[in-house]
Amino acid sequence: MRADPAPLARHDLHHHGDAELRDAGTGLTDLAVNVRAGTPPAWLKARLAGSLDGLAAYPDGRAARAAVAARHGVPAARVLLTAGAAEAFVLLARALRLAVRRAVVVHPQFTEPEAALRDAGYAVDRVLLCAADGFRLPPRAVPRDADLVVVGNPTNPTSVLHPAAGLAALARPGRILVVDEAFMDAVPGERESLAGRTDVPGLVVVRSLTKTWGLAGLRVGYVLGDPATVAALERAQPLWPVSTPALAAAEAVCAPRALAEAAEAAAEVGADRAYLLRRLGEFAEVTTAGTAEAPFVLIHVAGDAGGVGAADGGGAGLVVRERLRRLGFAVRRGDTFPGLGPGWLRLAVRDRRTTDRFAEALARALG
Repeated sequence: MRADPAPLARHDLHHHGDAELRDAGTGLTDLAVNVRAGTPPAWLKARLAGSLDGLAAYPDGRAARAAVAARHGVPAARVLLTAGAAEAFVLLARALRLAVRRAVVVHPQFTEPEAALRDAGYAVDRVLLCAADGFRLPPRAVPRDADLVVVGNPTNPTSVLHPAAGLAALARPGRILVVDEAFMDAVPGERESLAGRTDVPGLVVVRSLTKTWGLAGLRVGYVLGDPATVAALERAQPLWPVSTPALAAAEAVCAPRALAEAAEAAAEVGADRAYLLRRLGEFAEVTTAGTAEAPFVLIHVAGDAGGVGAADGGGAGLVVRERLRRLGFAVRRGDTFPGLGPGWLRLAVRDRRTTDRFAEALARALG
């Protein structure tokens, strides 16, 4: 753990992987966006198409809410459907404004939680985890007087999966503990998930349905928490915030058949990730941070790679990223994440054929 020595302006908190693909035509292979390739599946597309007959009526989220509650074994009063996980962070910032005195965000992680807090007028403190420690979070790193703590699990972009017991130990009376589990369904068995826990005080779990199922354009996710917190978030929502097709998707992907398919996909991602890590191990200039458990990996490019001297402070990552772009691959820059610099890149896990093509391009980019 360390303090961030750089000014806040250094990090563009609103930069995301889709920006790597804008204005790029159709020629880039996408390793920048963490949405599973080849999705949504045909059966889910058919379910979405069938929901269009109901568009004349206002959305009714009761069935989807009940499906999510049953999927996690909690009462429906502990569930709130949202227009993606990103909306959940905005709702938290709106609903908790008067109750929070010290907000802390653990970085590196998805930047929208901090962006939403800052946009709502919060002063936000950062806990920065170190690559030397594998980006692991020691519970003592979080200030005791923090009454709002946000952490990702598994964490974007580090791909680190924190032990559930360690995260639960952060909870205490008077504190809201927000755990972003947007990628947890890509972890076999969803081990270390806190989604079904009702015994952790102040726990709020945020989930996304866009990653595994390829629904980023539909915007659907949900929040799990105690009924009072869920009710406060719901009051901060506009009327009918989740569309009828998005509600149909939420209900569909909570069915047993869909959960079995997601489990199979998680196992496939694990195998494809292991293959990607083996190929990355062929390059002396590239190191991976921590133990990757998510459908992406975080890599560091040495300061003297790509024809860039070490004096550039890790600028090799940016040079290699631009070279990869010219070679047909979009990767996610890491320097917009607090705690990371320009030597870091995030790579989405893809199939082995794509990984082999990427390894060939990376060899050229490093050359």
